[in-house]
This record gives sequence, C-alpha cells and structure tokens, in this order.
Amino acid sequence: MIQHFLDYIAIERKYSPRTVEAYRDDLRDFCTFLGRTPEELDPTAPDETDVKEWMLCLLEKQHQSPRSVKRKLSALRSFYKFLLRQGKVKKDITARIIPPKADKPLPVFFREEEMKAALGQPAMNEGVSELGKERTTLRDNLIISLLYQTGMRQAELLALTDADIDLQQAQIRIFGKRRKERIVPIGEALIAEIKDYMQARDEQIANLQSPISNHRFFPNLTKYTLYNIVRTRMGEVSTLKKHSPHVLRHTFATTMLDNGADIRTIQTLLGHASLSTTQVYTHTTFEQIKRVYMATHPRAKANTDDKNKKKN
Repeated sequence: MIQHFLDYIAIERKYSPRTVEAYRDDLRDFCTFLGRTPEELDPTAPDETDVKEWMLCLLEKQHQSPRSVKRKLSALRSFYKFLLRQGKVKKDITARIIPPKADKPLPVFFREEEMKAALGQPAMNEGVSELGKERTTLRDNLIISLLYQTGMRQAELLALTDADIDLQQAQIRIFGKRRKERIVPIGEALIAEIKDYMQARDEQIANLQSPISNHRFFPNLTKYTLYNIVRTRMGEVSTLKKHSPHVLRHTFATTMLDNGADIRTIQTLLGHASLSTTQVYTHTTFEQIKRVYMATHPRAKANTDDKNKKKN
C-alpha cells in the first residue's frame, strides 16, 4: 500500500521527486519501528499508541528535532488519509495525535553589500582557458543573479528552459511545486546578462564535438554543481554559516520587503500557497525598520545625538 500511496502523490498530486523520497523514507522509518518492511506492513495493525511510541522513540532515543518528528508525522498522516479514502482502513490512527511543538527558525539572508561583492566575480577554474573562464563566469554570475533577483528555488532554476524566458515581455515563467506556474518580471540588467550568457552558451554548443543536453537553459548543470557555485561564491563574501541557493531566495524576499513591497506581492513572486509561509520574512526586517526609525525620526535622532554628546 505504501508504494500505491507514493505513486499517487507523485502522479496525481504531482509532488516533487524530492518530496516523494522524503515521504518514502519517513514511512519506511515507521515500518522499521514496528519491525516490518514496507511490503509487510498491514496498515490496520498499528494503533494510536504505536504512533505515540514511535514519536517518543524519535525524540528521546534518536534525538531527532521536534521539527523532523513533526514532518514524519505529517507523512504518516497523509498516508492514512489516503488509506481512508481508498477504504483500506476504518480510522485514521494519527487523527488525535498532537505533533511536537517546533520553533520555526527565522530565515537567514545576505546583506546588500555582500550581494554587490558577490556579483561580477571571475571564475577560479585552474587549467581552463581564458575563454572557458569567461563562459563559466557568465554562467555563474547569471545563476547568482537569477536566484537573487527572481527568488526561484534551486529545483526551479535547474528545470528552466529557453522557452520559459520571454525577453521581449521582460519576464520568466517558473514552474514551482506540483508544477504550479507563476510569472516573475525581470529588469534590464538581468536581461543583458541573459543575452550575454545565451550567446556564449550557444557558441560553445556549436563548437562541441560531443553531444550536450541543451533542452534546458543551463545544459548539464547538476544540483551538486549549482550548490557548489553558490556556496563558493557567497562563501567568499559572507560570514554566514549557510551559503545555499535557498539563502538567496530568502535574500530576495527580505530585499523586496525592506524596499517597500507588500507581503501579498512577495507571496505571489515566491509561489507560496499560504501567506503564513511568507510572513516569516516580516520578522527578519525588524532590525532594518529599527535602524531607519533611529536615523529618521526627529525624537529618536535627538536622543541619539544627546547620548553622543555625553560620551564626548
């Protein structure tokens, strides 16, 4: 039944391969706890107590975070809702289970000066010709620019095709989770970067003797390579512990909010289904708001000036 459920969320619900894999692992973990393989599991056998004991084991014996346990419970809950609809079970054993409370971490983001320093850096490939370095630099700069200026996810960038980019209308079509489509506008500077990259890319493809996968906008770019490009480039300019592509997505949202964009617009651009997901960014900008207030409000400025005079 587990495989039927995984096929359902992959084909019918159009969940991403990564999400399907996570659900598979979580359900397999539950089966292991029960001493069964996924193929041996009789979904009518476990009860509410089994679910509670599984969660307790994850928290106390395996020392997993409440956030991870909450996610695993969500996978099991989705599985049993599927079984109920299929008539395979008579009740949902997860219905009365309360998930552990998990604090939602605030998203980290790069500062504006760090982004300025990151863009325009040359490629550092050893043993590569100057032309090769120039092409790699164009690609890497564009990757950073796209993630920063559109807020797209890593998987969305990897799936991008030439047909998704409309330079005349100055916009990019992005297919998000469950193939949900959204349109993000782009500026003149980014359009110029795209044109320069495409010209260099097409010249390289024309000169290659071996076949290249060119149905995507970034041919043969892998998840691993993309992650390393962002990690290396941003690691050179930022002191953050995380330098992943997703931090650039956070940076896009925070930058938009800091510069006056309303939360609904940011929700649309990010492709969030729920406004509550987007609202987490409002907490990260409080310090920015505080700095602006202290610098611009006459009474706040007066208090600051008085303190400075006393120090002197």
